[in-house]
Amino acid sequence: MDLKLNGKVAIVTGASRGLGAAAAIALVEEGVRVVVTGRSTAELEALAARYPGQIKAMTCDMRDMAAVAALAPQAVDAFGRLDIIVNNAGIAPAGAFLEQSVEGLEEVMAVNVIAPAILARAAGPILIAQGGGKIINIASISGIRGKAVLVGYSASKGALIQLTKALAAEWARYNIQVNVIAPGGFVTEAQAAVVNNPDVLKKRVRKIPAGRMADAAEMGPLVCYLASELSDFVTGSVAVIDGGETAKI
Repeated sequence: MDLKLNGKVAIVTGASRGLGAAAAIALVEEGVRVVVTGRSTAELEALAARYPGQIKAMTCDMRDMAAVAALAPQAVDAFGRLDIIVNNAGIAPAGAFLEQSVEGLEEVMAVNVIAPAILARAAGPILIAQGGGKIINIASISGIRGKAVLVGYSASKGALIQLTKALAAEWARYNIQVNVIAPGGFVTEAQAAVVNNPDVLKKRVRKIPAGRMADAAEMGPLVCYLASELSDFVTGSVAVIDGGETAKI
C-alpha cells in the first residue's frame, strides 16, 4: 500500500530512543525527511548517521518553550517544508501523590501538555499555508484509565487527549488532522525496570490479553498511517495500541 509519504517532512520529539526513535525510523523508511529532537545529542546524531540526508538532529529541552516553538521554522529551514508533527516527548516521574512537589507536577504538565501545544501552535500557520497537515500526539493508556503512583503523568496524558480532540475540531476546516495514540506496555528503555525483572514482567504481562508487551517498532505503522493521506477523514481519534488491556473488564 502506497502511503504517499515520500517527500513529506516531519518533526518527531523525544526521538533519541524508544517509541520516538521507532516513529522516526518508520517515517524515514516511507520517504519522509525527519527532524528528530531530544536531549541526548549523541543518540540523535547516531540516528541521523544511519539515514544521511533524511534525518536532521536537533537537541531540544521540552521545558524550554522558546526552543520548542522554534522547531517548526527550523524544520522548514532544514527541509523546505513541514507536514507532520509527532509529539512524543514526555516524562513520567513515579511516586505517591502526597510526596509529589508542586514543581514536579508543573514540570510534568509543561513537558507532556504545554510543549506539544506550543509546537502545534508554532506549526499551525505553516500547515495552514500549505493546505493541511498532520499532528500526532503520543499519550498513554494511563491517560484513559489512570494509574496509581503516576497521578501527574496520568493527568497530563488525559489532558493531551482532550487537547487533541479540541484542536482537531478547531483545525478540521484547515485540512489539519489531529489524532492521539495511546500506547500500553511497550518494551523500551523507559520500561527497563519492568522488562529486566522476570517477576515484575510476569505480573505486567498478565494484565495484557495479548500475553506480551509490544516491540517499539510496532508503533511505526500506526504513526505512518495517521501521517498519510489515507487518514484524512480520521481526526480527533484516540488510537489505542495496548494488546487489549483497556478493552477488558
